[in-house]
Amino acid sequence: MNVILRNIHKFYGPVHANRGISVTFREGTIHGILGENGAGKSTLMKILAGYTPRSDGQILINGAPVDYSSPGEALKYGIGMLYQDPLDFPALTAIESFTIGLPETPICLPSKHFVKLFEELTRRFHFSIRPEIPVEYLTVGERQQLEIMRLVAAGAQFIILDEPTTGISIRQKEILFDALRQLASSGRTIVLVSHKLEDVVNLCSEVYILRQGKCVGHVAAPFSKAELLEYMFGQIPPPVSRCILEKGATVLWMDRVSASWKKTTMIRCSFRVRQGEIVGVAGLEGSGQETFLRVAAGIATPHEGDLYLDREKVTGRKRSYFKNRGIYFVPNDRLAEGLFPDLSLMDHYAIAFGGSSWLIPWKTIEELARERMETFSIKGQVVSKAAGLSGGNQQRLLLSLLPANPRLLLLEDPTRGLDVESATWIWKYLQNLAQKGTAIVFSSRDLDEVFAVSHRITAFFEGRIALDAEVNTTTVDEVQKTIAGLFRE
Repeated sequence: MNVILRNIHKFYGPVHANRGISVTFREGTIHGILGENGAGKSTLMKILAGYTPRSDGQILINGAPVDYSSPGEALKYGIGMLYQDPLDFPALTAIESFTIGLPETPICLPSKHFVKLFEELTRRFHFSIRPEIPVEYLTVGERQQLEIMRLVAAGAQFIILDEPTTGISIRQKEILFDALRQLASSGRTIVLVSHKLEDVVNLCSEVYILRQGKCVGHVAAPFSKAELLEYMFGQIPPPVSRCILEKGATVLWMDRVSASWKKTTMIRCSFRVRQGEIVGVAGLEGSGQETFLRVAAGIATPHEGDLYLDREKVTGRKRSYFKNRGIYFVPNDRLAEGLFPDLSLMDHYAIAFGGSSWLIPWKTIEELARERMETFSIKGQVVSKAAGLSGGNQQRLLLSLLPANPRLLLLEDPTRGLDVESATWIWKYLQNLAQKGTAIVFSSRDLDEVFAVSHRITAFFEGRIALDAEVNTTTVDEVQKTIAGLFRE
């Protein structure tokens, strides 16, 4: 299926998100859409998927202009999209979520026909999802796999994936890429929206680069990473380097703590972090780091061991007590746990800084909102909804809601889904906090990032801290073997 987007424009009030973009996608190939956060990538693809109406321009399928106004109508033309946050139903089982929206969906779920189709697709793509498992127990990667299966079953011949490797493990990315190559070889057209050069280079045969709402480049494989970066930013952003460490007093101490959070557990973990220290936490998905960060934030409660803040035992204290002591947590899933998707930026600042009075000083809040949006370089309006921001702007919004000098900042994948320039900005900001004495503990699936900015590295394997070392006393290879269970002291 060949698709052409011709002179696409999209306005959100005064914001010109897409500025006359024209691109061509050929049948049986994997195309990349590359660009920094806010470049217009997701907007363009949501227009193609029927999720967002275009302001001007044409969509042509196999040479004929088409019009549709919803994802359901787009799917009738064979176009389906896997969004950054998969569209599924956590309360349903995998087979129930898979079946919804398919042609001839049965009233009584699931039917034998759909179970058979589900199992055929899992075998075909080497996925390992059981039909009866609740969606809420699936990892992000497995939820993506479920959505790909549903799109294929629904007859999608043109599949768009928006930042699909964000938040998934290395192994899940390999499985995903193998499935996409298989789909392309069967004649389907695949579009990968990403800011990650490595993914584009490894998977795509040609790439369109967007910058500030315009298409600024079209490159075919083999790719030059330097050339792609120059298209994206105009110049290559300088790499982030480790800041100078001046360790102060111990802020947090865990003493043989065991706890659980949803599907993950941590087992008898002992850990300390001091003022000004940046600790990178590594581990395969579900290895315990999710629970570890939430215990440190007072969100999850230990069922064994003790937790101390500034030498005070705080085991069992409520989350509000930790927050009042300057302990803040920034989650991986920004919209589900960190922000209110349908509230405006000004609403967020009112909640964070409006005080306890029922009377909100809106004029003061608006001034504060504009000031913090400028300080944190947040692109949008004070009335913009959080869900409408790009990933980089959502992360900046989360950081802008924090107080000036937290005692301890705990972050899950702080640069998840961000382009190089946005990630650099985030780390400069965090390092500035560390220089002022804030202790920072963050998890990341990117070991290059962990080694670039951390003073110390803590690696998890099967719920336990398997390695805790100063960054200059270990190697990437040692950490990789540790988190895979191939190297144990």
